[in-house]
Amino acid sequence: MATLALFPGQTDAFVGAPGSVVLCSALAVTNGAGPQDSTNTARRGPAYNGGAVAIANTGGATPTIKVDIQGSMDGTVWYNVPYALVATPRTFVVSQITLTTTANNTYLLQELAPWIYLKLVFSTTTNETITATVFV
Repeated sequence: MATLALFPGQTDAFVGAPGSVVLCSALAVTNGAGPQDSTNTARRGPAYNGGAVAIANTGGATPTIKVDIQGSMDGTVWYNVPYALVATPRTFVVSQITLTTTANNTYLLQELAPWIYLKLVFSTTTNETITATVFV
């Protein structure tokens, strides 16, 4: 797993768009050994701006995946980061996300939430391929 620097407006070889880091691309998530982390971890530095995580999942037969958006101040101790759905942008939760159909979803990250590192953790997975990007 790589840790990639992420700053607002940044553009370099690691990002797909200014201020973004691809957390995983066409990752075939398997759950045989327990929870699985995203391929990359984003590092945004000490900024406390909001942001978004875009998740595109492609499911096979009876797809199911559970996703935690996790942050850390030190890259060692991880916790769920507050996010909101686009339809309810000021209703933040830290609960696990369950995806059961092929879809593209955007989750808004709460501003002022303390995290420097961000990753996704996948569990309870059946027949899923995931692409995810974080934006600040």
